[in-house]
Amino acid sequence: MSASADHSPLGKAVRYADQYDPALLFPIPRAPQRAQLGITGQPGFFGADLWTAFELSWLNARGKPQVAIAHIMVPCESTHIVESKSFKLYLNSFNGTRIGDAQEVQRRIQADVSAALWQGGPVRASASVRLIAPEDFDREAVHELDGLSLDRLDIDCDVYEQPAPELLTAVFDEQPVEETLTSRLLKSNCPVTGQPDWGSVQIRYAGPQIDQAGLLRYIISFRNHNDFHEHCVERMFMDIWQRCRPAKLSVTARYTRRGGLDINPWRTSHPAKPPANVRTARQ
Repeated sequence: MSASADHSPLGKAVRYADQYDPALLFPIPRAPQRAQLGITGQPGFFGADLWTAFELSWLNARGKPQVAIAHIMVPCESTHIVESKSFKLYLNSFNGTRIGDAQEVQRRIQADVSAALWQGGPVRASASVRLIAPEDFDREAVHELDGLSLDRLDIDCDVYEQPAPELLTAVFDEQPVEETLTSRLLKSNCPVTGQPDWGSVQIRYAGPQIDQAGLLRYIISFRNHNDFHEHCVERMFMDIWQRCRPAKLSVTARYTRRGGLDINPWRTSHPAKPPANVRTARQ
């Protein structure tokens, strides 16, 4: 059943099931948070949420435990997200379940997550799932977000409680630019538990040059803001889009993992290939 995060297992003591149970997935609608940003109906951006699950295990037909890393891509046009703790509980439910092979595990995760994302409606865009076998773990790269670091700027900061879009400015009477900017100073809080969510953010844009000091202060203004990763990135995208009026914009955030799961939202103004789901050093 779709409901608010208050009714999810997040922040509550729960029993960890070890037998496969897709009913553990808890969908949360995207619409209420998007409505706060003036978004109704289908959003005016493209993108996806890139998830990495580091704690995935099941039993093979002979009862021997198997392990894998899962990369899951959730389309941003889905009507719902899956609450992260419920997703961890769902993955844990594979632990004591005998499943023939990794392909069957992949198939079940894709089908179950896709159904949860659309919560009873037609599945217009499925989640994609890719499993990384142990023999391929060495190929999993670590790479920082490309771009010019805003963190090099020596600035004063005093806004931390809520995102402050008024800090964003751009130069509209000069030649447009195209640049990629990054920061490792993104932090927000879980809206249910209050636990800190640490992240890095990359902003690619073409258009009027954005004031870098103001952009960094704006990123830091999320520091005590309570919201889910996906909603923070959508707010950031919309604030920059409306205040700085770029011709093109892409915002990607990579959050550090919690409970063996990281969530990395990406939003773009134009159709584009999703960024590679490559973890940063802190993830």
